[in-house]
Amino acid sequence: MSALQKIAEIEAEMARTQKNKATNAHLGLLKAKLAKLRATIVSEGTRGSGGGGGQQGFEVSKTGDARVGLIGFPSVGKSTLLNKMTGSASEVASYEFTTLTCVPGVFNYKGAKIQLLDLPGIIEGAKDGKGRGKQVISVAYSCSLILIVLDVMKPILHKRKIEYELEGFGIRLNKSPPNILFKKREKGGIALNMAPGCELQDCDEDSIMQVLREYRISNAQVSIRCNATMDDIIDTLEGNRKYCPAIYVMNKIDQITIEELDIIAEVPHHVPICAHHEWNLDGLVEMMWRYMSLLRIYTKPRGQIPDYTAPVILPAEKNKIEDFCLRIHKSLLGQFKVALVWGMSVKHNPQRCGKDHPLMDEDVVQIIKKVG
Repeated sequence: MSALQKIAEIEAEMARTQKNKATNAHLGLLKAKLAKLRATIVSEGTRGSGGGGGQQGFEVSKTGDARVGLIGFPSVGKSTLLNKMTGSASEVASYEFTTLTCVPGVFNYKGAKIQLLDLPGIIEGAKDGKGRGKQVISVAYSCSLILIVLDVMKPILHKRKIEYELEGFGIRLNKSPPNILFKKREKGGIALNMAPGCELQDCDEDSIMQVLREYRISNAQVSIRCNATMDDIIDTLEGNRKYCPAIYVMNKIDQITIEELDIIAEVPHHVPICAHHEWNLDGLVEMMWRYMSLLRIYTKPRGQIPDYTAPVILPAEKNKIEDFCLRIHKSLLGQFKVALVWGMSVKHNPQRCGKDHPLMDEDVVQIIKKVG
């Protein structure tokens, strides 16, 4: 039996099984088996997406300070949106499946270069290898933000289907990694610890032990420091999940009424636009900037005013002076003596800081090198 047939069987059994305390352990075991099977399909897909086979690969060289992927069903307006934002020539037509390869474009915003990728229309069953879904989603893994483009005439139906496909590939939208520590060890059995005040949502310690046995883990330390679900446990064991911010782009709002727009406004993480008429593209770009959490750090040469024209762009999770030096040139760290910093991250201007100092948006930095 193929992996896809096994997945279909497990999904059918999960659909038949009633959810209650008595079936939690059984459902947890099925979820673990499903995650393992999906992992094999993903690894096969990413190995095959380099273009060595019969199909053209999607590997696009990463340029700029951040990468944003456009994902959506065919004919929702992704190519039009890319053309309006970047001026790239992605083919646009009124029939489905116009874009057959990955089309990149770049636009500038607040001194940052943002690479935008128009990925081919996703279809149902992409996570199981239908169409070119595995290639689409393997590129999505490299993005710092995903724009899910939806046709405003059928947004919720498409939204749920795309979320289901991305979830099946291990992409978690607008979520943080669960606060669970998992560490394998050579002996000592399983040590399962719960932090005070934390509870298991849809599982218990016995079902977690069963899932660990399914993964052939007999010696490990597991510390749960959040209100964890079985999905959180499995995600931690798999260890390859992509936690990515996402914006739901409601396109073609010229086709609906104000009252219908008010209903759509209840969808979290959404922005309404009309790519064809260029309505609210400024609002979309501003929201993208917020979700990407990028920092602009300005450089100040000695004895000169700061250069506000070309900021060094850092992701919020890599905001130390050490990261700033590496972004300019890796040799700079070896010559580093101290940094003078002006801005929100320091108590007085300028302040002498070491390489572990965390920077904030629009700080000004002057690097003083070692002498000799």
